[in-house]
Amino acid sequence: MSILELHGVSIRYITGDFKDIGLKEYVIRKLKRDYHVREFWADKDVSFQLEKGDMLGIIGANGAGKSTLLKAISGIMEPTKGWVRREGNIAALLELGSGFDGELTVKENAYLRGAMLGYTRKFMDDTYDRIIEFAELQEFQDRPFKQLSSGMKSRLAFSIASLVQPDILILDEVLSVGDGAFRKKSEEKMKEIIGSGATTILVSHSLAQVRAMCNKVLWLDKGEQVAFGEKGRLCDLYQDFMDKKITAAQAKEAWEKSGLA
Repeated sequence: MSILELHGVSIRYITGDFKDIGLKEYVIRKLKRDYHVREFWADKDVSFQLEKGDMLGIIGANGAGKSTLLKAISGIMEPTKGWVRREGNIAALLELGSGFDGELTVKENAYLRGAMLGYTRKFMDDTYDRIIEFAELQEFQDRPFKQLSSGMKSRLAFSIASLVQPDILILDEVLSVGDGAFRKKSEEKMKEIIGSGATTILVSHSLAQVRAMCNKVLWLDKGEQVAFGEKGRLCDLYQDFMDKKITAAQAKEAWEKSGLA
């Protein structure tokens, strides 16, 4: 039985309603008969399923709907259409820099984030040194969090969240934080988590990273599902798309004809 299944997931945003423009402007436009609500579908009819231990790479250009889809998978957002079925607990790293207090110290924020993820005080006491060491922030523990660079903040968030042993782990561009050495260490940590049996979803702009770490790939283009399946042929098609040798529509047709869909 699959640990994660999406069926016909579509997510709609409404722009131009009174919540965006304010009540006064809303009334004026209504009186002038110039009030229009626009719909924007961030994701349209996305369907796939993952088994325990799978690592899915989600690829696509900016605006493809990747991050929005992750919010639906993690339960932050309900799909407008379709449904998501999950088994087990989920740990999601979607916006690494959020949820911290800039006035608190690095150590205080580590405990704060741990509490937000459901870790006990004893668990944090026992693992705090490992968190700071992995994040390479030993010399910054007592500094205000706001003094850290964005990369340092992301490293701390990644280090805290990677301690949990989730059934489903969701990562949105988090393996791109830090320098090359830290990225390599992050990838090794992810392989360790995957090796423990966790199902992992990774959004990455690095096709090489997806090839190296994932066994399955989901390609989104302007909210639409181009292809889902094993990484080999699919990654080749995406490379051709990035090289402008084919369009997304041509890639979708080639994928469907390949018999791998």
